[in-house]
Amino acid sequence: MNYKKLQEDVEKHVGDYFHTHNDPRLVYHNLGHTQEVVNAAQQIANHYQLNEQDFFSVTVAAYFHDTGYFEDALNHEAKGAELADHFLAKHQVNQEIRDHVKSAILATKIPQNPKNEIDKIICDADLFHLGLPDFRAKGKLMHKENELIYKKDISKLDWRKKDIQFMESHHYHTDYANLLLSDQKQKNIDKLKSKLTSQEEISTELAEPVNFAPVIVKEKDKKKKDKDDRPDKGIETMFRITSANNQRLSDMADNKAHILITVNSIMLSLIVSLLLRRLEDHGNLIIPTFILLIVSLTCVVVSILSTRPSIPKGEFTQEDMDKKKVNLLFFGNFYKMSLPSYTDGMIKVMNDKDFLYGTLITDVYSQGVVLGRKYKLIRLAYNIFMFGLIAAVFAFVIAYAAYGKL
Repeated sequence: MNYKKLQEDVEKHVGDYFHTHNDPRLVYHNLGHTQEVVNAAQQIANHYQLNEQDFFSVTVAAYFHDTGYFEDALNHEAKGAELADHFLAKHQVNQEIRDHVKSAILATKIPQNPKNEIDKIICDADLFHLGLPDFRAKGKLMHKENELIYKKDISKLDWRKKDIQFMESHHYHTDYANLLLSDQKQKNIDKLKSKLTSQEEISTELAEPVNFAPVIVKEKDKKKKDKDDRPDKGIETMFRITSANNQRLSDMADNKAHILITVNSIMLSLIVSLLLRRLEDHGNLIIPTFILLIVSLTCVVVSILSTRPSIPKGEFTQEDMDKKKVNLLFFGNFYKMSLPSYTDGMIKVMNDKDFLYGTLITDVYSQGVVLGRKYKLIRLAYNIFMFGLIAAVFAFVIAYAAYGKL
């Protein structure tokens, strides 16, 4: 199945559907929101490196998840799932993909109830904006849309209360969204609470004698703003995501090396057990056989080198601590040290912000250096395997052509 072509058909179909079913009341749940959800869903899906079929399911679910708003705003998930299923059935998409798409769309109904990875990705993509800096702009559009659809005025005070209640009860379902968005989401909640408190105090003051409360509120708001503007949480989130990505890349490198080792070990066994016995009777096979033998052996050696760990001395000195040169987040720098010595070192790191961030930077850099070495050796091993295999096949063909038999 040509998923790329079908995905383009889905994009065109949903775009046309929004244009032909235009509803001026939908100032939030419109084509712009749908495209944002698609982008967020694909961002999360790329992080988890979904296969082609699952990536297609995620994308289709994201496109159709709000199409049901034009017919039934309260139960738009069920209608959207129905529209998606009808479109996919018309294009002869298999039942498994259709079921995944319907399940993902239905899982976005509040309260969200995802059952698998695809459901979780769509649920997080649909509420991705809760953890973005422009959350308030989206909230205002949602407020206006609710007033237009249900034809009733909702005060800012009541809307903020509902916003806070909803956001505090909500949680992201994927680790990626949690790491990327949770800190900013908490900041958004804190800002809402700050505005809510200010609004309630001002409302109270209108019914009471004038006092100095407004000045106090402004001072509190200023302190809160200063606290919110601190980049610490954003920096820590960046470090967490980077370390997680590096670990994932390291696991991928180890898997690639394991594949090469397994394949070439099997080839070596076959060469030794089958071909070497026949070389006395088939002298023309000597050169091709030894080429294949050397290629497989070299691949195994290089693959093993890419995964072979190097362990440092496992100790650090007081001078290293004083100069802030040691990375206490890597076990190779402390595994021979006593627990009290390591504890003292970690306390110094935690009490010194520059030392702490310097350690995190060093740790990420060290991971990158190790990854660079791994991928360089694995690339070399794959090149040896690819070009060596080609050379061996040509050698066997030449031997056959020259001697007439194998």
